[in-house]
Amino acid sequence: MRVIAGVAKGTRLGPVPAGTRPLSDRAREGFFSSLGEAVSGARVLDLYAGTGAMGIEALSRGAASAVFVDREHAAVSAVKSNLDKTGLAASAKVIKRSVRQYLRGKAAQAELVFLDPPYDTAADEVELVLEALTAGWLSPRAWTVVLTRPSKSYTPVTPVNWRLAKRLVYGDTLVVLFREV
Repeated sequence: MRVIAGVAKGTRLGPVPAGTRPLSDRAREGFFSSLGEAVSGARVLDLYAGTGAMGIEALSRGAASAVFVDREHAAVSAVKSNLDKTGLAASAKVIKRSVRQYLRGKAAQAELVFLDPPYDTAADEVELVLEALTAGWLSPRAWTVVLTRPSKSYTPVTPVNWRLAKRLVYGDTLVVLFREV
């Protein structure tokens, strides 16, 4: 895995922790091109961060800051190591906590949210996280939520006012972009 574009372009990220299924470079490149200018200056939440590749890519492309959340010790260590390798640690905060527990805390508005839960995460769990984001986590101005799921017959139940902007399929991965503009 590597950073695709921006100030850390080409930096190789560290080993993937056991149990983590990161998005391929090709998938990240594809959906980041779909995001366009939504990345520049954005406050980012990378939930179920794993290696941190998505949030790191956003920082490399000009996001203002990123918060990485994962409950696994190996994932938190990988994110910190990858932030150090890319020189982007100053713009980041890494939190070891479950995503639902983190979202029960004080909301910090974001313009860009990445949700890459493990494939075996139950659909109702994902829907609870999507609903929790509506409690002050999304910027009152334009925001984008990027959700990855297995591509086989997944249709998320989303909050009422969310607009499906794009569905992209990369092998066995479905990337769904929701936007409020």
